[in-house]
Amino acid sequence: MKLEPFHIVSGDWSRDGDREAVRQLRRMVLIDGLGLPAAWEFDDGDPLALHLIARDDADCPIGAARLTPDQRISRIAVLPTWQGQGVGTALLRQLVDRARVFGWSEVLLDAPAELVPFYAREGFTPCGELFETAGRMHQPLCRTLQAASAGVREPRDPGLLPADDRQTVDASRRLLLADARHTLAIHLPMLDGDHFASADELAELRRVATSGRGARIRILLHDTGAALRDGHRLVALAQRLSSVIQIRRPVEEVDLANRAGWLLNDTGGYLFLPDHDRPQGRAARHDRAGQAPLVQQFDEMWERSVPATELQALGL
Repeated sequence: MKLEPFHIVSGDWSRDGDREAVRQLRRMVLIDGLGLPAAWEFDDGDPLALHLIARDDADCPIGAARLTPDQRISRIAVLPTWQGQGVGTALLRQLVDRARVFGWSEVLLDAPAELVPFYAREGFTPCGELFETAGRMHQPLCRTLQAASAGVREPRDPGLLPADDRQTVDASRRLLLADARHTLAIHLPMLDGDHFASADELAELRRVATSGRGARIRILLHDTGAALRDGHRLVALAQRLSSVIQIRRPVEEVDLANRAGWLLNDTGGYLFLPDHDRPQGRAARHDRAGQAPLVQQFDEMWERSVPATELQALGL
């Protein structure tokens, strides 16, 4: 028996429909309703965030919220006609559950002062001083997701890496390849001589691919034709190790519009470039919290893509 007249679904910021639904909810609830700045409609955190959308029985969007890689819940927006009916609570609880799945030890949020009692009922406690934003007082809150182990533990260094120009991006990519043990995930609109073409990079890819049971390298590549015509050395390696190095080609418009480039390894490392042609982004060696949304996005795109059979040896 269904107890609630709404349901929660994952939103994909790269999909026009999902993105516009979220932005419209924010405009109506946060900007027009609460008078928050227009910048709250979207920001640089949206492409990397995990988004949830609440929809009524007619599939109309009635609420939205997000979870960003810096472990923050934010942009909770519920239509006035649906407030007080459990929509906000459902969004909040599902985001907390997702954070727990990611292995995060805590989640943070900034709550309007009058809503602190609501968040307190959900296990959030103050963790900072009150501050003012757009004429409203806000209270920083946090919620611990797992019990601290005995003894005092030093906070883990995420191993942030430079990714500000071609030289630092190349160096960070090589380091992340060297850190990988058995699995890698790579997304590239185009495979050219600047990506995974050097002898040391190919050697690391070969090492991972032959590391034993469980070895797997997944590559999402948009322009497979160019890689084939140019005879990229990674394609040749994939042909020789086709059972381990798998290449898929995105086919949905929403995925083909994604021009970012990223590399994910199995030790919590990532390199993310919002524009694969522009050597400027962010990277870390062991930041599973920051890596988790990228892993989820990659997995979803992988499932929607098709095997790049044109890159297999002899086309077989």
